[in-house]
Amino acid sequence: MNASRLWGIKDVAEYLGIPEQTLYQWRTKGYGPPGRRVGKYVKYLPADVERWFRELPAEVA
Repeated sequence: MNASRLWGIKDVAEYLGIPEQTLYQWRTKGYGPPGRRVGKYVKYLPADVERWFRELPAEVA
């Protein structure tokens, strides 16, 4: 993925290693990395996604 462009749902899901549907569910619950609506699309700044991930608490599952 090119870090200079915006990421779509597929890009973020790939980066986090989760199903795309999980991101949609998170958005309806107000959770997950901050995304912005561009028309009918949701786009993410790569730096925002990476920051969100780094700030997650380090828990043992």
